[in-house]
Amino acid sequence: MTTVDAAPPAPSARRRSALRRRQRRGAALFALFAFPNLALIAVFAYWPVLANLYLSLTSWDFIAPEPIFVGLANYTRLLTSAMFLDVMATTLTWVVVVVGVSLVLGVALAALFSMKVPGTTVVTGIVFTPHVVSGAAIAAVWLFIFDPNYGLARVAFDLVGMSSPAWTTDAEWALPALLVVSIWKGVGFVSIVYLAGMQGLPSEVLEAARIDGANRWRTFTRVVLPLLSPTTFFLVITQTIGAFQAFDVIAIMTGGGPAGATTTLSWLIYDQAFARSNVGYSAAAGTVMFVILMVITVLQFRFVEKKVHY
Repeated sequence: MTTVDAAPPAPSARRRSALRRRQRRGAALFALFAFPNLALIAVFAYWPVLANLYLSLTSWDFIAPEPIFVGLANYTRLLTSAMFLDVMATTLTWVVVVVGVSLVLGVALAALFSMKVPGTTVVTGIVFTPHVVSGAAIAAVWLFIFDPNYGLARVAFDLVGMSSPAWTTDAEWALPALLVVSIWKGVGFVSIVYLAGMQGLPSEVLEAARIDGANRWRTFTRVVLPLLSPTTFFLVITQTIGAFQAFDVIAIMTGGGPAGATTTLSWLIYDQAFARSNVGYSAAAGTVMFVILMVITVLQFRFVEKKVHY
C-alpha cells in the first residue's frame, strides 16, 4: 500500500499566510513606535485630567495629609455663586473679542503681506515677533505703555487734549487694556497662518476670477475667503482654546483685578488653588472649563466644519 504525500498549500493560501505575517509585523512595529508616545500622553495628559476630577470631589488645602471627599459640593457652590456668573461673562467677552478681532486683523494683514510690497518681509517678521516673546515680558512692556503718568499712551492722549485713563487700576479700563495686549500678541501668528494659506491657494482659480472681471475686493470676498475656510476653521479652534487658557498677561498686569474685573475662568482656577489654598474648588472650576472646551470643540466640528471647503 502506497502513501500519498500531502499536497503543498495552494499559492493563494501561502499569500494569505504571508500577508498575515506582514500585518502582525506591521502591528508590532507600530506598537513599538507608538507606545512611548501613548505612554507620555497617558501620563501627562489623561492622568492629570482624572486626578483633577478626583480632587474636584474633595476638600483640600495642600496642608492636610489627605483630601476629604465632599462629593459634588464644590460644583454646587461654584455653579450657584454670583461670582461664577461674572467670571463666565468676563471669560466669554475675552474669548469672543480676542478670537474675533484677531481673525479679522490677521486675514487683513495677510492680504497686505501677500501683495509683495518692498519691505513686506521685514514687516511680517516684526508683526510675528510678539507671538514668540514671553507673555510676561510683553505684559511688563505694556504696563509701562499704559502708565497714566509717564507711559507712551499718555502722549497719544495729550495730542488730543485728553488725560490718559488708569488702564490697569480702573475697573472700566482694565479689561479693554488686557484685550488690546492679548490681541497684539496673537495677531501675528494668525496673520502668518493666513498668509501661508493664501500662498497655497490654486493660482488657476484666482486667474479665472480675474478673467471673469472680478476686482480685488470681489475676488478676496468671493474666492479667497471661502478657499481659506480650512485655515479659518483651524484658527477658530486653536485661538478659542488659547483664549480660554489666557493667564500670563492677566497675572502680570492686573492679577485678576481691580475688583475682579479681569478675573477669567483660568485666573479663577489659579487664584482659588494657589492664593486661597482651595484646591477642590479650583479643581471643580478646572473641570468645568475642560467640559466647556470639549463642548465648544465638538460643536465646531459638528456644525462649523460643514461650511469648510476643502
